[in-house]
Amino acid sequence: MDIYVDGDSCPVKEETYRVAHRYGLSVTVVAARWLRVPEHPQIRLEVVKETGELDVADDWIVQHVQPGDIVISDDILLASRCLERGAHPLTPRGKEFTAASIGEAVAMRELMADLRESGAASGGPAPFTKSDRSEFLQRLDEIVHRVRRRRK
Repeated sequence: MDIYVDGDSCPVKEETYRVAHRYGLSVTVVAARWLRVPEHPQIRLEVVKETGELDVADDWIVQHVQPGDIVISDDILLASRCLERGAHPLTPRGKEFTAASIGEAVAMRELMADLRESGAASGGPAPFTKSDRSEFLQRLDEIVHRVRRRRK
């Protein structure tokens, strides 16, 4: 089991490193530009080359993720693609996407995009809070334990 982080805008990288260290998991931070990551054998940075196409980092993650891996990202379409590969997508706010929930999430994403485009909705997500961070840590820990139980 490895953890992949959609790294360009992820607010819980440090928390992810701590959980990974506790369980002996590898973390790959995937980003479009260089980011500072701790020098540790279990943590690596993968900088994808900008090709002018959108979602280059997402494509890299999907190509490398394996069943049972964990993917940290707010990107619902990336989450959907990773679910198809047997991975466990988790948002930085602690929302885990599952086969049962991803369809509704994709539909809501499309609806909100249409509303923003028409001017009926504006703004972005609520500010990231300590309770979001706590929820993320709890859910990440639960996923690690669940995947480990299934593998035994």
